[in-house]
Amino acid sequence: MLVIVLIFVVGLTPAIVSAWMSIRADRDEKYGSASPAPTALGQSMLKLLDNNTDLHYVDGMGYMMGDITCDLNARSPYLRCATNPMGPCDGCSAYAPKVFDRQV
Repeated sequence: MLVIVLIFVVGLTPAIVSAWMSIRADRDEKYGSASPAPTALGQSMLKLLDNNTDLHYVDGMGYMMGDITCDLNARSPYLRCATNPMGPCDGCSAYAPKVFDRQV
């Protein structure tokens, strides 16, 4: 009998703790006593944006690194491309600029 009660207690403990934390978070949000904590992703993104002058913001896509007119650009804030991920785009042997057709 004691084993069965112990199994129920151990099985229900995570659900009870989760419900208690959820109620506490809702109460803190309602009364404004919780201060927003910076996330690790937010801190790393701010550090990346502050240190790197090679980032460009493109509407609808976000921040991108490197020459955004290159076909091989990864369109990522962390990586330029697969052939030259860390180096500058100037003088890259694999630089392939996009060709835009002019409509007359």
